[in-house]
Amino acid sequence: MKITIIGTGYVGLVTGACLAEVGHDVFCLDVDQRKIDILVGGGIPIHEPGLDEVVARNVAAGRLRFSTDVAASVAHGEVQFIAVGTPPDEDGSADLQYVVAAARNIGKYMTSFKVVVDKSTVPVGTADRVSAAIAEELNVRQSDLDFAVTSNPEFLKEGAAVADFMKPDRLVIGHGNDASGLRAQQVMREVYASFETSGHKIYWMDVRSAEFTKYAANAMLATRISFMNELANLADKVGVDIEAVRQGIGSDPRIGPGFLMAGCGYGGSCFPKDVQALVRTSQEYGHELRILQAVEDVNENQKHVLGAKIFAKYGKNLQGLKFALWGLAFKPDTDDMRAASSRVLIQELLRAGANIVAFDPVAIDEAQRVLALDFADAPELLKQITFAADQNVALLAADALVIVTEWKTFRTADLHHVKTNLKQAVIFDGRNLFDPCAVKSLEIEYHAIGRAVLTQS
Repeated sequence: MKITIIGTGYVGLVTGACLAEVGHDVFCLDVDQRKIDILVGGGIPIHEPGLDEVVARNVAAGRLRFSTDVAASVAHGEVQFIAVGTPPDEDGSADLQYVVAAARNIGKYMTSFKVVVDKSTVPVGTADRVSAAIAEELNVRQSDLDFAVTSNPEFLKEGAAVADFMKPDRLVIGHGNDASGLRAQQVMREVYASFETSGHKIYWMDVRSAEFTKYAANAMLATRISFMNELANLADKVGVDIEAVRQGIGSDPRIGPGFLMAGCGYGGSCFPKDVQALVRTSQEYGHELRILQAVEDVNENQKHVLGAKIFAKYGKNLQGLKFALWGLAFKPDTDDMRAASSRVLIQELLRAGANIVAFDPVAIDEAQRVLALDFADAPELLKQITFAADQNVALLAADALVIVTEWKTFRTADLHHVKTNLKQAVIFDGRNLFDPCAVKSLEIEYHAIGRAVLTQS
């Protein structure tokens, strides 16, 4: 099938490359000339394991191309996937200007029936806005061309997006029940035919339910994380090992082990934005989502927990202290710094006078970019942070090690080496990477999240 993908970010580029991988003829559009130049030149503008190989293979096979030509993109695909960004607006709602702009372009240039697929994460009712935008453009042209808008939300994890797309837990597709909607359902069956024959479950539903399903899924996962972080903070006070609790409750099949790891807060492009957008949607309908508001509040507080532990040990004035910081990205296997916990901690430490030597396997360049924005009011503070090319180099003469992202290379660190290179044998672990008893046996002072019972002297 001929398919157009509008937007070459995490969702759009992965979707386009993987649909080409299963044999479709894919045209990827982006209005950002820089991104297209990178892709046409054989590069990848984002860090996503395995994506470069899939892109290269399908470009070579002639099934995948990249362009800024809007008219050509609309002409190419019977199926038009909208996979543009939906950043949070000032009030927390999803900013749909890029989605609506993409819809208007489709209406402006289409010359035949189109199935328009909302792939971006969008609030309930967005399909109606997309339909209205297309219809308005067709009306300007005095055209009676038919089209259908469907919802096909993504459930990709950054760092594992290619695998998630190729072997999905489920596919959710919302469509209308009128003639155009049923025609769109058949087209979407063709798009995902290879997935359905491979046994991957497709859940067909109405469009609004599909839109809601994406938000509900992310809200549930975010709730589990904040729930465990609340318990971890209490565990530190009452002398409980939160890891033992996690294993105990995670073994219950009604609960399961996923997304129950205590830590220093979640970040990224999905959970914070989607929880806020769902809360905002509820307010628009005069309804209060009290649990989700608490989830958001808990997460924002959790991003300050590591800083609070550091201040509890050293005081509020950190002048003369140097911290080795391991991990900048919001999670491993990505360079995404959106809503990363590291950004909150770096703000706290630098403004308290500390020096930081930071390391991340892939996110240093992106971190430098976003920190320049974070410290726009006090750019001189950025002189207090440097970036190391190696995790062990970052340790040299530091007063303590602070871990913010759970990269595998950190989990397998030689703690003897860590102790030898630090000026003081102190670790603040925001991801509970190590066995507290093993760390304590090496006479390393260890501050984790919810594990104080095992780290007390």
